[in-house]
Amino acid sequence: MSTESQNRADLHKDPARVSGMFDQVAAAYDRTNFLLTFGLEKWWRIATTKAIAPRRGQRILDLAAGTGASSVVLADAGAEVVAGDFSAGMIAEGRRRHGDVPNLTFQEADALDLPFDDDTFDTVTISYGLRNVNDPKKALAEMLRVTRPGGRVVIAEFSQPPFAPFRALYRFYNARILPFVARLVSSNVEAYDYLNESIVDWPDQRTLAAWMREAGWSAVAHRNLTFGIVALHRARKPATESR
Repeated sequence: MSTESQNRADLHKDPARVSGMFDQVAAAYDRTNFLLTFGLEKWWRIATTKAIAPRRGQRILDLAAGTGASSVVLADAGAEVVAGDFSAGMIAEGRRRHGDVPNLTFQEADALDLPFDDDTFDTVTISYGLRNVNDPKKALAEMLRVTRPGGRVVIAEFSQPPFAPFRALYRFYNARILPFVARLVSSNVEAYDYLNESIVDWPDQRTLAAWMREAGWSAVAHRNLTFGIVALHRARKPATESR
């Protein structure tokens, strides 16, 4: 059996297989994503950064940070940023590329058991990583735990376009076009087969919003990007009640 097949993740989302898959694609991950989204991921990242609104002195945890492309932008705004990812390969690639960026540190971090104290960060953000966790509700609770009272979460994730004709077109792209493009540009076609499956399997915007409320987040809201291909979710951790 090939190494690719051994590390081919599936919708059971075994952590070892998922992290191993990301280890394999780390070097070309950013370029491949840009090509597969026809450059849209750049604009989605801009929208996510605006929602986070990084500023000097702010402490931010960027989960599923991959090679740190999103984290660098936050650090450049003056925030103290931890780029966390459970793929050792991604963290190594991030340190190689951005290890000299001020205010930015890379740390292996499992979203289900974050290696941080309670109430550590002003903002926690995760982009396109929550659907790769085998217990997203627990991950949402862990993100709440490490966020300070009154702090915020910003989640960018692939979602379900609400307009039926566009949703059908999007599903056609995922089923027929994306696998063909992935075979042309990806170093690990099986990895992108899984990522496509995980997008199709992921619930809609209302379901994720309900999970966030169930985890304890308040003021939960979302807006669609590119007709709902991606949804940008925001919420706050309730402030400590006065006694």
